[in-house]
Amino acid sequence: MPSEFALIRRHFTRPARHTDLAVGDDAALVRPRAGMQLAISTDMLVAGTHFFADTDPEDLGWKTLAVNVSDIAAMGAEPRWVVLAASLPNADEAWIEAFARGFFACCEAFGIDAIGGDTTRGPLNLCPTIFGEVPTGTAITRSGARPDDDLWVSGAPGRAALGLADLRGEIRLAKACRDDCLAALQRPQPRVALGLALRGLASAMLDVSDGLFGDLSHILELSRVGAEIDEAALPLAALTDACGDAARAFTACSAGGDDYELLFTAPADRRGGIEAISQSLELPLHRIGHITAQTEQLSLRTRDGQLRLARASGYDHFGRSA
Repeated sequence: MPSEFALIRRHFTRPARHTDLAVGDDAALVRPRAGMQLAISTDMLVAGTHFFADTDPEDLGWKTLAVNVSDIAAMGAEPRWVVLAASLPNADEAWIEAFARGFFACCEAFGIDAIGGDTTRGPLNLCPTIFGEVPTGTAITRSGARPDDDLWVSGAPGRAALGLADLRGEIRLAKACRDDCLAALQRPQPRVALGLALRGLASAMLDVSDGLFGDLSHILELSRVGAEIDEAALPLAALTDACGDAARAFTACSAGGDDYELLFTAPADRRGGIEAISQSLELPLHRIGHITAQTEQLSLRTRDGQLRLARASGYDHFGRSA
């Protein structure tokens, strides 16, 4: 059986592009570019909580990094470096090789150097820490939303939740829809290009990991504002077609999570610029509502024009989910 260090050398050591000293020493050495702040995030994935233990390891390798890249994208930053701590039940070299293949495919896709980490024996647990760069003072945080700002979301949140429901046997999706929803769940696409393009346009932003309404509540709390969402503006049609159930489609979109789309606010006079970004990136951007002055109050305008309070629900690691 190969040693820990042999596994690291064989599967997790790659040439570095923008790192002074990478894998092999007690610590890595990196040098942020002049005029840049570091954006740092960590997001742990645990078997049985965030993924099924029999998930394809190559898909898991991609997703392990991608969900962390998404956090950097949500700050309007550029991902640059990652370290990976991993607890593995055993040294299954075929599994590790496939995992590393997916992990480094994501590194290549987003120009990231893997510069170190740690491995140990234990329950399957994957914990990257990612480092990005953003020009000083330009990061897009959760605290900048203002009353009358537009509220936008990228892509089609809810697909991952439908994919998970299909895997659990709760619903049966048509094959074409199933493939798309499973890809959203297993190979999420971090919106780095969108995050970079929104610098100077968006006033607040985060990525949708635990459910659209629940994650929106973090912007409302830190910005001390409220929001009104227009149900008719939510991208529900494709979800409804996929599962044949309008109520499930709404729940998947509003509370499903695991989408890693970007949810952001912007002044109304920025609409033209945002629509141009949508066309340039060939990425749908949906204006789903607006920010209000009612602190932390989330309202939903239903299709029949009624306004009602909405529950800011989503996934909670300590017992609550919606």
